Amino acid sequence: MIRLSLFLKILKNKYTITIIVFVIWILFFDRNDLFTQWDRKQELQKLETSTSFYEKEIANTRKDLMDLNNKPAILEKLARENFYLKRTNEDIFLVTDSNNKN
Repeated sequence: MIRLSLFLKILKNKYTITIIVFVIWILFFDRNDLFTQWDRKQELQKLETSTSFYEKEIANTRKDLMDLNNKPAILEKLARENFYLKRTNEDIFLVTDSNNKN
């Protein structure tokens, strides 16, 4: 009984009520409430993951570019496979897979 009366006395204090209302407002009704902050944190983690993925892809692309600029054999292989280029005295035969239904 004494605890209950002490609790009610504290709750009737205007400063306590103000602090409780403020905390509830900040946690649930504010523009940057708790749930919004949680969603933003999750989105930030996804963006950091994608950033690391794209940094690795950029490094691989730069390596491939250096190889293409410095090694003529790789450049010739790329030209033959992707663009069907040939030397002057060669013929190209394209073989397609008839079982592939893409």
